[in-house]
Amino acid sequence: MADPRFFAQAGPFTLETIARIAECSLAEGSDPERRFTDVAPLEQAGPDEVAFVESRRHATAFAATKAGACLVPPDLVERAPAGVAVLVTRQPQRAFAMVAAAFHPDPIPPAGVHPRAVVDASAMLGSGVVIEAGAVVGARAALGERAWIGSNAVIGDAVTIGPATRVGANASVSHALIGARVRIYPGARIGQDGFGFAMGPGGHLKIPQLGRVMIEDDVEVGANTTIDRGAMGDTVIGAGTLIDNLVQIGHNVRIGRGCVIVALVGISGSTRLEDMVVVGGQTGFAGHLRVGAGARIAAQSGVHRDVPAGAEMGGSPAVPAREWRRLLAMQRLQVLGRFKSGRPGRDEKNDE
Repeated sequence: MADPRFFAQAGPFTLETIARIAECSLAEGSDPERRFTDVAPLEQAGPDEVAFVESRRHATAFAATKAGACLVPPDLVERAPAGVAVLVTRQPQRAFAMVAAAFHPDPIPPAGVHPRAVVDASAMLGSGVVIEAGAVVGARAALGERAWIGSNAVIGDAVTIGPATRVGANASVSHALIGARVRIYPGARIGQDGFGFAMGPGGHLKIPQLGRVMIEDDVEVGANTTIDRGAMGDTVIGAGTLIDNLVQIGHNVRIGRGCVIVALVGISGSTRLEDMVVVGGQTGFAGHLRVGAGARIAAQSGVHRDVPAGAEMGGSPAVPAREWRRLLAMQRLQVLGRFKSGRPGRDEKNDE
């Protein structure tokens, strides 16, 4: 059970209500009026808690679970232990997310401006806005209904924050137009200068960064992530994109809808990611690239060329995933061969 000191608790819910929340069906013989109090991992769940099993890889844990109810794919329904109420769904993890959100809804703090916040008289505040202690809201900024500005966050002049958007503690937002239901986590930096210079032997001259950051609806921006504003055009983050912690997004980058960008990724200026691109952690992109819709980039890759739509890439420099895996296998065989021959170090020929 989640620690009630930190997480709001709703419920209990009947099995029938849970099935409706999760958009799934009840297996035959399940009691729709049975009540449940929380969600829990498959191995730890008790008789009044709901768990999920994703695939046959977890069939052993499923067979041993003590959960009272379980979200289960159709091909595992027959393996359910006795006494476990089965909710049938083709997307157990997604269904579990919906159930967990019902049991633990986001907190809704009382609306108001803390006495130690600093809000310019010209700022426009929608109904239900929350501004916590130490936050600063600049001149002509506009906050939509139920926007939530965390402690010590700074909202720059003329910034627009959409309805139900949350800006975490110590984050800063400038030169930006932010959509609805966006989550900006603590320490994020949005809208600062891009890294643009005219280089020369007499010294490097800063190029004015005259663009904005445009973040569409339902985006998440992780803790300590930075998104630079455009140089002349805008830096754009498409609706529904999820950005992890410690990501660097350079000026004039355009990211499409529904992309997933894992921690420690760096995207150089003017690169474009089309819709539904997935990028593994610690990947780096050179500037002025185009990554086609639905492409998937493995962790720790270095992308130096355009990537076709739907491609899977890996390695540095990044190559098609099949080629990358073959290269890794060859390297592994080469290393094993050296150990078996008694020469784990460099080749004798190279030693000479």
